[in-house]
Amino acid sequence: MSMTLAEAERMVQTAKAKAVEMGVKVSIAVVDPRGDLVALVRLDGTRWTTPPIAWGKAVASATYGVASGDLTERANSPVMRTVAEIASGYFVPQQGALPIRRGDELIGAMGVSGGASQEDEDIARAGIAAL
Repeated sequence: MSMTLAEAERMVQTAKAKAVEMGVKVSIAVVDPRGDLVALVRLDGTRWTTPPIAWGKAVASATYGVASGDLTERANSPVMRTVAEIASGYFVPQQGALPIRRGDELIGAMGVSGGASQEDEDIARAGIAAL
């Protein structure tokens, strides 16, 4: 099973609505299980640095199938540094991304950047709930 573009767009729209409700300017990225980008949006007024960070958080979550925040303590390990190099910088093991599952199968991840770490994760959670 894989995620369709329509599903990714629905999750992004829901995450966007949550961010607006919270008053947080963010970028939102959805990736497939390999970390390839499926959808990316940057809300008006959001810093230019947030799209690659949102994508990198999503890649980290998809790579390990866990919340990206769960990887923070290991961020400087030799393995994590190697993965970050392989991913050409698109690997950000910081809070703000969650895996997307259909049943037991990992079908991708959503990453958010621009708010406080917990806000980013809450926005991702809201978006994924639309699946």
